[in-house]
Amino acid sequence: MSFQNILLVALGGAIGAVSRYLFSTVLPFDGQQFPWATFLINTLGCILIALFFIRFGENEAQLSWKLLLMTGFCGGFTTFSTFSLETIKLLQNRLFVLTFLYVFGSVFASLFAVWTILQSSKN
Repeated sequence: MSFQNILLVALGGAIGAVSRYLFSTVLPFDGQQFPWATFLINTLGCILIALFFIRFGENEAQLSWKLLLMTGFCGGFTTFSTFSLETIKLLQNRLFVLTFLYVFGSVFASLFAVWTILQSSKN
């Protein structure tokens, strides 16, 4: 572990977090509707991490890019903690169908995005 690696993760994380914030201002969540911003952010984050993995893979020579983009940016951009809080808010508001759609839609969309991209990279 080097100071440069820590800075790369911090820079990527900051850019990812600010990007997430800006994205969420366009589609705010009030606990009464489907949390589109978080859903789209998490799906886009999965698409990006799959693309970054294809590009950089296990190549140690690409470690700086992996730290900046995968660990930093994707880590700061995606929002599992926000996803969890929004899910609880939907449940507290007794919006069970939206809760179901959000949880299963988020998991399915994220896994499908990564799988599709990784599969297409093999061709």
